[in-house]
Amino acid sequence: MALAKQHNIAVFLIGHVTKDGNIAGPKVLEHMVDTVLSFEGDMNHQFRLLRALKNRFGATHELGVFQMAAIGLNEVDNPSELFLEERGKHLIGSTVFASMEGSRPLLCEVQALAIPSPMANPRRTSIGLDVNRVHLLVAVLEKHLQVKLNQSDIFVNVVGGLRIIEPAADLAVAAALLSTEHHHEVDAKSCFFGENWAYGRSACGLICRKSN
Repeated sequence: MALAKQHNIAVFLIGHVTKDGNIAGPKVLEHMVDTVLSFEGDMNHQFRLLRALKNRFGATHELGVFQMAAIGLNEVDNPSELFLEERGKHLIGSTVFASMEGSRPLLCEVQALAIPSPMANPRRTSIGLDVNRVHLLVAVLEKHLQVKLNQSDIFVNVVGGLRIIEPAADLAVAAALLSTEHHHEVDAKSCFFGENWAYGRSACGLICRKSN
């Protein structure tokens, strides 16, 4: 802080994160700095995500998307196109969710797979979404639509390594689960967003009627 104020310059501190995703070391480091940035990557994808976890001078949870090229990192002007470029035509168990990342919308693909399980306790695996939210959605579908998922292994994935914390993703996940369970294709131009708990019964019923 003394160096930055004395010379009127910006100082970048590079630190480590724990397995839980928190900054390692004393919490005073987070309180001292003006901005905390998280630079994330995935070995299976060529793009990198830059998130603002703390910002004294602007909004947090802003997301910057960069793509690795021969000359280095290039900013991706349209991340939605990047995340959806590999979608096929026969979209069973795949939906598009409109997520708000900071101040801009971002379209991403949500995939779901449900298969009968011989185990007494079927698996519930979620990548990019809170697995407890998936448990809740499965319970709502069982209760209000009589969709028998209690004896199925369920896998949910957000394509591209994104992590979604918005409750509005509930409808996209529910639609993907209904699509894979009933083996019905989803319109490639459809976009789903909506919180399931507030009006889940009517929204899920609408999806079921359209799929049939």
